[in-house]
Amino acid sequence: MSVFGFYDGAQAQDLGGGVTRRILNYAGGLMMVEVRMRKGARGDTHTHPHEQMTFVASGSFEFTVGDETHTVKAGDTVYMPSNVPHGTLSLEDGSVLIDVFTPIREDFL
Repeated sequence: MSVFGFYDGAQAQDLGGGVTRRILNYAGGLMMVEVRMRKGARGDTHTHPHEQMTFVASGSFEFTVGDETHTVKAGDTVYMPSNVPHGTLSLEDGSVLIDVFTPIREDFL
């Protein structure tokens, strides 16, 4: 990508089940991704070697990281360490997450 990432130029990808993903920008060892979810949509429990920090931009979610489950809302953050199982359930229509990964998710490209 570039020093600047322009939202208008970032294509949204429909992942099915009421989830879309938009790669906002990536460079060096960082990647930023927007995830939009309708109410009841799930990010199934999974692991990956990347560290991940998630900012709840709008709406609310039930997040499970390892054996901890909490409800988070706009303004909250969640940290997923490398290789720790995690998943989420969207509790409201129009809920939006901003995910930051290190290193970048080559599998998203």
